[in-house]
Order: sequence, then C-alpha cells, then structure tokens
Amino acid sequence: MNNNVQELQDVVIRFSGDSGDGMQLTGTLFSDTSALLGNGISTFPDYPAEIRAPQGTVAGVSGFQVHFGAQRICNPGDYCDVLVAMNPAALKANRKWLKPGATVIIDGDSLTEEHIRRAGYATLDPIAELGLEEYNVVIPDITSMTREALRETGLDNKSVVKCKNMFALGICFYLYNRPEEYAKRYLESKFAKKNPAVAEANKLAIDAGYNYAANTHQFANTYTIAPAPLEKGTYRSISGNVATAWGLCAAAEKAGLPLFCGSYPITPATVILEELAKRKDLGVKTVQAEDEIAGICTAIGAAFAGNFAVTTTSGPGLSLKSEALGLAVMTELPLVVVDVQRGGPSTGLPTKTEQSDLQQALYGRNGECPVIVVAASSPSDCFRWAFEAGRLAMEHMTPVVLLTDGFIANGSEPWRIPSMKDFPAIHPPIVDEAPEGGFMPYARNEKLARGWAFPGKVGLEHRVGGLEKDALKGCISHDPANHQKMVDTRAAKVALVAEDIPAQEVYGDAEGDLLVVGWGGTRGHLQAAVDRMRAEGRKVSLCHFNYINPLPKGTDGIFAKFRRIVVCELNEGQFANYLRQQFQQFRYEQYNKCEGLPFTVAELIQNFESLLK
Repeated sequence: MNNNVQELQDVVIRFSGDSGDGMQLTGTLFSDTSALLGNGISTFPDYPAEIRAPQGTVAGVSGFQVHFGAQRICNPGDYCDVLVAMNPAALKANRKWLKPGATVIIDGDSLTEEHIRRAGYATLDPIAELGLEEYNVVIPDITSMTREALRETGLDNKSVVKCKNMFALGICFYLYNRPEEYAKRYLESKFAKKNPAVAEANKLAIDAGYNYAANTHQFANTYTIAPAPLEKGTYRSISGNVATAWGLCAAAEKAGLPLFCGSYPITPATVILEELAKRKDLGVKTVQAEDEIAGICTAIGAAFAGNFAVTTTSGPGLSLKSEALGLAVMTELPLVVVDVQRGGPSTGLPTKTEQSDLQQALYGRNGECPVIVVAASSPSDCFRWAFEAGRLAMEHMTPVVLLTDGFIANGSEPWRIPSMKDFPAIHPPIVDEAPEGGFMPYARNEKLARGWAFPGKVGLEHRVGGLEKDALKGCISHDPANHQKMVDTRAAKVALVAEDIPAQEVYGDAEGDLLVVGWGGTRGHLQAAVDRMRAEGRKVSLCHFNYINPLPKGTDGIFAKFRRIVVCELNEGQFANYLRQQFQQFRYEQYNKCEGLPFTVAELIQNFESLLK
C-alpha cells in the first residue's frame, strides 16, 4: 500500500474504450463499490450512437463517467480527474474532458501505427498531438500484462483480452483505496455457473492491475474519499429506468390493481419493459407488442379491463402513439405513457440525451386533447415520479405522460429504499355497483373524474370509443353544444389537478437578481451551478419544475420577485415558450443546448455570470 495517502472531497473518473471493451461494466463495478463504501455517486454512461462502429474509431468509443464524493453528488461532473483510455480513439474522443493536471491511463499496447491511424491522428505521437505533456500520463501495457497474468487459465486469446478492462479496474481500485471484494463477488455471480473459468480470469485480472499499480510506483499518491453523510436507511445503486419500473409497481400495489405494460422496445426506454417483465411475482403482466401503436392499444384495452396500464417509449415512439393517446383522452381511461427522451428528430441520436419532446407531450395530438405531463429529475427520483404519474392517472381518470431522458434513465445514484407505508394509498373512482337510476359512465366526482366500471358486471354495461360522447350517458353525440361542454370538461379536469399537487417551491432565497428555471433531468447540474454561485455571494436561486401540465400554484408569484429569469433546457426553448404562453407578464432569457449531452456546470455558471453583468 502506498503510504502517501491524500483525502479528497470528490473525484471524477471516465472509463473509455471501444464499444467491445467492457467500459460500462467497469464503470458500474467501480461506482457500485464506491456506493457500498458510503460515497455519494452519480454516473453518466455515454454509449456510441452506432450499433457497431468500426473498431478503433472515434465513432465507436464507449464511455462511463462516475463522480463520487464525501457528500451527496447530484451530477456526474463536468471534467475528469482520471481518464482511462483503452485505445488512441478513446484518448482522442475524451481529451476535451480532462481537468488540468488530470491523470491519463492508456493501454500502451494500443499505441500502434494501425490503431493511431484508424483513430484519425495526423501524426504517430498521440501524446504530443493532443498536448498531454503537462498531464500525468501513465502508459501500462495493459493487454500484454493481462495475457501474462492469465497465461495459466487455459482460456483462448480472445477471452483473455476481454479481461483487460478488469486490469484497468484494478489500477483504479488501488489508486482510490477501493476494496476488490464486491467486484469479485459480482463476477462470481455473473459467470460462476455458466463459465467459472471466465469469472476466475476476471478476478485474476483485477488482482494483476491492483498489484501493478501498487508495485511499480507509477502513482505518487493514493487517495481516500470519506463516506457521505446520507440519511440513515438501506441504500442501493439504481438507474432511472429501473427506478421508473419499480415506481410503477408501487403505484399498482397502492391502488390494489394489477399492473399491465404493453410496449415496443426502443432505446433508451427498453430497460423499463425488461425490468417489469421480471416482476411476475408482483402480478405484473407485460406484452412486447409488434409495434408502438399495438403497445399503447393493448395498454388502453387493459385499462378498460381494470388494470393499471402503462406503455413505455422514446420520442419517435411517442409520435406513433399519438392517435391512441387521443383515444385514451376521449374514453377517459387511466394510462401512464413513459417517454424516455432522446435526441431527434426522426431516428435522431438514439443513445444521446435531449429534452426535445416537451411540445409533443403537451400538444402532439389532434383536437383539443389535454393530458397531464410530469417530469423526473434524477435517476432515483424516477421512482417517485412514476408513482405520482400512476396516482394522477388513476385518481383523475386521464392519461399522464411521464418525461424522463436518456441521461437520468441510464445514469445511476444511491437510492434510499423507501417503506411502502410512507406512500399514500391510491383511490381510483372504481364503480362496483350500479347506482340508483342506472350507471352513467360520464357522471363525475369532485375531481371531474368519471367512474371506472370494469366489464362483466351486471348493471354497469356502457360504451366507450373514439367518437364524442354524451356528457352523461356515454352514447355517441355529435351535438355542437355537447361537444363544447365535453371539450371544456376535459380541459377543466386537467386544470383541476393543480388543486391536487403541491405549490411550486424555490431553491435558495425567495427573491434576488437571477432566477434559474429548469425542468426534468437538468436539476443536478442547475443546482450545482446555483450552489457555487450562492457560495460566492451571488443572489441566484433555482425554480425547478416536475409538474408541467398543469403548472403548480405559486409559480407567477416566485417569478415576480426576481430581476431576471433564465430558462435552461436541452432543446431550443420549448419550456421557455410554454412559460411565455402561461405567464406573459415576464421576460424570459434562455440558455439552450442540443449536443446530445447534459449541461456542464462550468458553462451554466459562465452564462449566469454574463446575465448578472
């Protein structure tokens, strides 16, 4: 063990390599180990956009960034303290993310003329060409040392080389005084039954990397990061997609109804369907439909039959579901549509994040067709908002669109496992017996929600469908006055949700020079930027939105107390334009980004400083 141990508050490591180099697993094992030690963590998996880009090219680089520290971490960090690059392409793709003085670890075996040329360098000296002379560059021959360490395992060369990511993981375990035991237990559970030799080889590779770092003195110091002061409880690392699936299960449990999910696989939402498919023990039913339209239509049928119904998708799929979503609005059946946003339009950037589906969620249907729209802010936060989406859908008898995005869906953070007793019961307006005078399917309660009668019950027979309904009886009506009344009622029902949600809050002082406004998955970066500026005495606060339609009460009162308002979002200004429609009395500045990447805290602070000047 190196005796020069320094304690740090937080560290950012970026693991990067070819899409076949196992960087996602490497990063996950490192972040999970840090979480088990009690550190705050936030991760950012950065997948290549192509299914299989040419090996060794910049287009094929896959990355995983983890930010861990001695406090709660709310974003994966802007720039990295350590870059692990498994080839010249990974080095080139991630040069711009290095902090001054960062440590760069690159596999020396990859620095061949063939690999360098394939990565698009102009010279055969990547270190000089990228200007890395002032960084701490360490060039271990990771591939050849992995081969040597696994020489006695009997594995073929291809299988041996696949273990080099674990060698790199071992180096990082040594550098930051992380124990190896968790990663080894994971490898045993993953490979021991099907291929125990592979499990043992990967464990040997971790040891080899750890011992290399310990014995060669390539690193002047090692580092420790104290546990974060988190609230007491049982924690686990969770991704946004898994948290969404579990939140939907919790809503079904609290409503006392079976959960049905009809979906079509689409990046980056597919994991929600996969996770729900594992939950047959909770009575969850899943259908992998033949297309997006069939997915939502099966869900609507399930809602009619008395299930808590959901469908999951991403931007292009939400477009395809729009007609059926209108059917759910017309029939007034509860339905949750989860849209994990990605870069568009059309196929766009399937593996990259964006917030560009807001207008589609609000308005992307024919006719006057309002739906409730909510958005989650972080990976663990997805549990809460999936639950809330289910509550609103079932208690108000209308569809809800839940917006997440690729960044928080694939990212992970520690999650304090809640007790179900802490979540409220959900009370759908289920009708079990025909009232005196007969069942009127569009008779409404104080929330303007109609009764939910399941098929097969005597006296509760009724008709639903896509044609306009009589305001009480539910039979088809083309009467002009009735149509006006139904349009007004459906809009009023959604507007009335504002009475059923908390008032909007402001993070920081209630008044000041600049109010930063955001929504959804940008919260972590915006809050970090505001925290830094407030620490310097700047009068900056944050107003972050999760309820989008309707907006919470008190929003205009918050806006009125600030000299300037800047709306920050990963699109070209969709929420800013929405606010202009809702509150025309205010002037809104904008800071927008459409690069398929989350904000950086540094760029946000730079923009906020310019506005204050």
